[in-house]
Amino acid sequence: MIYAFKLGRIFFIMELIQIENPIEVFYIEASSFPEGVLEAHQKMHALIPFNAERKSFGISRPEQGKIVYKVAAQELVEGELSQYNLPSFSIAAGTYYGLKIADFRKDISSIQQAFDHILSHAPIHPQGYCIEWYQGMNDVMCMVKSK
Repeated sequence: MIYAFKLGRIFFIMELIQIENPIEVFYIEASSFPEGVLEAHQKMHALIPFNAERKSFGISRPEQGKIVYKVAAQELVEGELSQYNLPSFSIAAGTYYGLKIADFRKDISSIQQAFDHILSHAPIHPQGYCIEWYQGMNDVMCMVKSK
């Protein structure tokens, strides 16, 4: 299932994405949302420089009345991130609804718009997370696990 729609100036295509196996990541939790998100990204990138082969994520959902946001990175070589004593998280295998945003830095609010659309138009898993899968320096796939 793929369909297209427009939000403001941005054209989106929603698609189904299959994650075959859980993705194990290490993360830094933002001190607050949305105010602490940029700082958490900066801390993670100071520890772990960008590498096009490394999967990088933003992971969020409401917990106890507030949004908890985690900046996460996958190891390229097993054990390489253990030196940082970061907590770990497993992104569940399964089917996700996804909206890719090309050049998201031109309009950061497009990420929230994409998640708002998925959350209001797709049958999502009640315990799922909003997952930002960063693909390179400028593109992001916004995903939420399906029911």
